[in-house]
Amino acid sequence: MKFKADQTAQKLRGGYYTPQNIADFTTKWVLNNKPKSILEPSCGDGVFFQSLYNNKFDKNIKVQGYELFDIEAKKSMELCKSLGFTDVEITEGDFLEWAKVAIQKKNTSFDAIIGNPPFIRYQFLEKDFQENTEAIFKLLDLKFTKHTNAWVPFILSGVSLLNPGGRLGMVIPSEIINVMHAQSLRTFLGEHCSKIVIIDPKEIWFSETLQGAVILLVEKKINLDCASQGVGIKGVCGFDFLQKNPEDIFNETNTINGDTVKGKWTKAVLDKNEVNLLNEIIKHPNVHSFDTIANVEVGIVTGANEFFLVNKDIVDAFDLSEFTHPMFGRSQHCQGVIYDEVQHLANIENKLPVYFLYLDKEFHELPKKTQEYIFNGELQGFHKRYKCRIRRPWYKVPSVFSTKLAMLKRSHDAPRLIYNQYQAYTTDTAYRIKPKSNINEEKLSYCFLNPLTAIFAELEGRSYGGGVMELVPSEIRKLFIPLPEKIEFNLSELNNSMMNRSMEQNLAEQGKKIFSHMGYDDEVVKKLIHIWNKLKNRRQRS
Repeated sequence: MKFKADQTAQKLRGGYYTPQNIADFTTKWVLNNKPKSILEPSCGDGVFFQSLYNNKFDKNIKVQGYELFDIEAKKSMELCKSLGFTDVEITEGDFLEWAKVAIQKKNTSFDAIIGNPPFIRYQFLEKDFQENTEAIFKLLDLKFTKHTNAWVPFILSGVSLLNPGGRLGMVIPSEIINVMHAQSLRTFLGEHCSKIVIIDPKEIWFSETLQGAVILLVEKKINLDCASQGVGIKGVCGFDFLQKNPEDIFNETNTINGDTVKGKWTKAVLDKNEVNLLNEIIKHPNVHSFDTIANVEVGIVTGANEFFLVNKDIVDAFDLSEFTHPMFGRSQHCQGVIYDEVQHLANIENKLPVYFLYLDKEFHELPKKTQEYIFNGELQGFHKRYKCRIRRPWYKVPSVFSTKLAMLKRSHDAPRLIYNQYQAYTTDTAYRIKPKSNINEEKLSYCFLNPLTAIFAELEGRSYGGGVMELVPSEIRKLFIPLPEKIEFNLSELNNSMMNRSMEQNLAEQGKKIFSHMGYDDEVVKKLIHIWNKLKNRRQRS
């Protein structure tokens, strides 16, 4: 968990300002609709007001802006005056405070909305801002989660305040496409907008953050009974797209409707032939959804991994060997698909924290050195952490067991099912996997590594700063795994290959071995590898 005290002032106010050329492009598309009123709900120092001027808009159009910070609001007002705006009002304060009243009374609306809303996690918002955020969700009858981000209620409010046929153009985090906390927003947009286009760059536009950003262009339905064209994602590289008419890009971008609007939008990156190929393959009788063949459970929740996961030096210094057990939970602990004694000993040699500390005795029954280790932990405040303070004694971790299969929560290129030959424990940085019925664990681990499953990990998972993929249990259950009935497999051979070849080489080779047993030729495997690369490279911004 990240704490508010550890964050920079810039992160806490979400102050990442839009490059002028990006703002000009976004604003041009909005102005093509000839609006008579424009809202900028988070105007900062006025970059989008400058864009209105750069696009030679009618200065008599009514412009309304909001800005939380007084210094920035003053900058925006002075800029508008210098540019000759004749009908502009800049309000200092929380836009959401005003928006919730406007939405409730239904007495205010706009033809266009532009801007770059703040990127601030809910946990870092001030109390009033949190309450206003939750109020917006409640007013719109949407499911609320405290995992949300400030930009989400800004867009919800904006679309709600748009006139029928109005346009919203905003620069927002790329996570809108796939994170779970934006699901209410995706559904809302799908229901209220006639077309949604996301311009998705390979580059990171904001150098101060690893967060990818996109341009969101939405046009509101004339009425709710109108059919939606759905969502389309236009991938771009560099800034050449800025020379094109945004209207042309919006109109020419192909869209995917149906499940894509209701769920995650990642599939909109693919073309129709690619989507059709995936839909065909998952109907094969040897392809199974993860939920039908295995159960997934979070690893051991310690509440303080820094205390409970130790290396050999700590074990020796405090005589902890009686209470330690092998564990793994990060990619550096296991780069292949087998965790065995050889791997464990290598991790010990590299001084990695691969011992799990299970203290199942009362304090007075423990050796003095072990008592000293617990005391040192209390000096660091570990016993006050939530998961620790609600149990007695705080240092005894519950639900301690291992499974023959495990999956790391995060991955760089593609997830793996690790065959836990050494019966090591895993913490909540990994998942414990139990096959259903009589499925062989080694076979499941072997077949899990293939391009189809890697593709669905991209479609169902999410990524944050830096392009690392993360899967939670509900997303893992939606993965598809091919399991040919009579396939010969050698997990040790695959494990060695994982150490010496790239992920792409391994997925391609696995694809040929697995899909040939299902009637598919090498050309299909090549297409799957191409789809996987398209999705992976987008996630990693490479």
